[in-house]
Amino acid sequence: MHCALYQSGTCRSCQWLEMPYPQQIAEKQQQLELLMSDLLVERWLPSVSSAEQAFRNKAKMVVSGSVERPLLGMLHRDGTAVDLCECPLYPQSFSAVFDVLKVFIARAGLTPYNVARKRGELKYLLLTESQKNNQLMLRFVLRSDAKLAQLRAALPWLQQQLPQLVVITANIQPVHMAILEGDTEIFLTEQQALEESFNQVPLYIRPQSFFQTNPLVAASLYATARKWVHKLNISSMWDLFCGVGGFGLHCATPEMKLTGIEISAEAIACATRSAQKIGLQNVQFSALDSTRFASAEGEVPELVLVNPPRRGIGAELCEYLGKMAPDYILYSSCNAQTMAQDIARLKNYRIEQVQLFDMFPHTAHYEVLTLLVHQTR
Repeated sequence: MHCALYQSGTCRSCQWLEMPYPQQIAEKQQQLELLMSDLLVERWLPSVSSAEQAFRNKAKMVVSGSVERPLLGMLHRDGTAVDLCECPLYPQSFSAVFDVLKVFIARAGLTPYNVARKRGELKYLLLTESQKNNQLMLRFVLRSDAKLAQLRAALPWLQQQLPQLVVITANIQPVHMAILEGDTEIFLTEQQALEESFNQVPLYIRPQSFFQTNPLVAASLYATARKWVHKLNISSMWDLFCGVGGFGLHCATPEMKLTGIEISAEAIACATRSAQKIGLQNVQFSALDSTRFASAEGEVPELVLVNPPRRGIGAELCEYLGKMAPDYILYSSCNAQTMAQDIARLKNYRIEQVQLFDMFPHTAHYEVLTLLVHQTR
């Protein structure tokens, strides 16, 4: 992939860009196998690759510059601003949207936040696109609500220019730190969730709910999990760290009892809505801590699916899973190192199969799906 920003030295976020893409995949597979070299893997499945460019469905843009000439992109450590509107990782449709947003910032008088001076209001623009219908969610991250009235007053012009903007919010982040968002989310549109669909499974994205950034690879990941689970012919499962329910909703059948657990109430609202739309009756999603839920629950499902953040599920949850001894554990990880550490703690499980999904081309990061089977099976 050619990137003018990388070639000029302006942005080096894609550390592996100079490496041919097939070599990137081979390198990641080699790294994964090395991390799991002390664990016996019965079957390695072929890696799933990604498109090399235009694969992202979201942009997280630092707003800098002046109100008349805003820059959308990132800041180097020395405070130098970099405009990333032409980043080839974004779909082509984003470029025109960014152009309109720059004009809107001036029209609305949204002064970009100056980190060094601790002055200004607009910190970030967060843009997400649905692959289902190309509709957009836009979040203005503001230092305070001081400019909220101005933002509301100017909004009709923006909606006229970009009718695909169906969800618009203002997030208030008052802390002078590199924190992407605050707790307060103010909806500026009637619609509050972006509709998405993977493999004919309806999903919903609300402002503060986690969602994968590479939809085509994510769809492949979910479809693979569904195929693996259906082969097991189980009747009950937990989906821990379930997010908006992507894994559980793909794997569930009308007869299966599914319990989804996620700390984010925003994500649980999305998962519940999807289950209702599909018509699944035997499903329950709850906003709880996954470790606390597992340790307090008496009933043992046949399968526990875990999709934790980069820190992994940790020693405490591993211990509880070891005691519960479900027949199967399906582990989806964005950090193979912590996943390998967790699996090593699960002494009574064998690794039936592992597959790598390249969710993050041109970087060292990737996603992994691993099926663990209890030794008694």
